[in-house]
Amino acid sequence: MYKLDILAFGAHPDDVELSAAGTILHYAQQGKRIGIVDLTEGELGTRGSVEDRYKEASLASSLMGLKHRNNLRLPDGFFENNQAAKIKIIEQIRFHQPQIVLANALSDRHPDHSKAGNLVAEACFLAGLRKIQTNYQGEAQEFFRPKLVLHYIQDYHQVPSFVHDVTPYLAKKIEVIKAYKSQFFDPNSKEPNTPISSELFFDFLKGRMLEMGRPAGYDYAEGFVVNRWFGVQNIFDLD
Repeated sequence: MYKLDILAFGAHPDDVELSAAGTILHYAQQGKRIGIVDLTEGELGTRGSVEDRYKEASLASSLMGLKHRNNLRLPDGFFENNQAAKIKIIEQIRFHQPQIVLANALSDRHPDHSKAGNLVAEACFLAGLRKIQTNYQGEAQEFFRPKLVLHYIQDYHQVPSFVHDVTPYLAKKIEVIKAYKSQFFDPNSKEPNTPISSELFFDFLKGRMLEMGRPAGYDYAEGFVVNRWFGVQNIFDLD
């Protein structure tokens, strides 16, 4: 039962939830098998601890109906786009064989985000090369390449390649994000303020989803960027 329909990667726990939880909730409700792989433990985060992050990620995973989640424990802030990191990601792709991969933005305020976005995109391509050999959990793996890599939009504004309607899942998405209670607004917290701990941060998130949805006629949407053209066989299938 290791095969997944969608495999989402995040540089840090909560990356995927902040930008793509609505989309994940939509397809989980349809019965799709979805998992998340966090690259780091977020150990350099200003607020909370690694132990907090694991507990919070577990709660968020349960709320989203994930079938799998694990952490590659790459060094937060200092992981590199190198062969060793790519092999770890290739192993996950070949093990889960997802049709669709979600990955960090290719350009963003936090340097880990763009590093992770490019790292995952390159690993998805390399996973399809039969001469790259990997052995995971004691078994040799077959080559496999996902059909599609989608980069979710994070802090920096980007023009999406397409948007996904998440209007029915707005309240649930906010609940999922708030599972990371150490990271977000808490009037009783004694920890330092951060760009995401402000009381206004959730207004920003909702505003971003409103902005993404409006041109497509949706109330709320999440945006994604692709680095290749889509192929269409029937333009009447497009919204």
